[in-house]
Amino acid sequence: MDVIRLLGIRDTPLSVDEVTAAVADHAAGGTTLFVGTVREQDHGKPVTKLSYSAHPSAEQELRSVAEKVASDFPVTALAAVHRVGDLALGDTAVIVAVACAHRDEAFKAARRLIDDLKSQVPIWKHQEFADGSTEWVGACE
Repeated sequence: MDVIRLLGIRDTPLSVDEVTAAVADHAAGGTTLFVGTVREQDHGKPVTKLSYSAHPSAEQELRSVAEKVASDFPVTALAAVHRVGDLALGDTAVIVAVACAHRDEAFKAARRLIDDLKSQVPIWKHQEFADGSTEWVGACE
């Protein structure tokens, strides 16, 4: 069975339950879940609006990142989903989960998965601030 159980770039709300169920595995003694949410401020400035956009290659790049993590760590199951479109404060923007035989491996693999997703998958965040300024933040800077 493929250890990559769920991947996606979606314009609909993300589900922690779906991701957790996707990585459920009796061979795993540790599962690490990371949920990234829209916060009310960035750089000390209040955020009033936020949206994510993705390049058409984003899902393939996400798969490449997931495959690399699965090959570098003893992963039994892996999942990653990222939201695009307009999000409100508190909305879930990204969820990653990794299951491994041991907790230390699960923590390390999940950390690598979210870090590589943020640095390599072409997803861009556009923020608007209360002072009227805006900012584009790119995963591939």
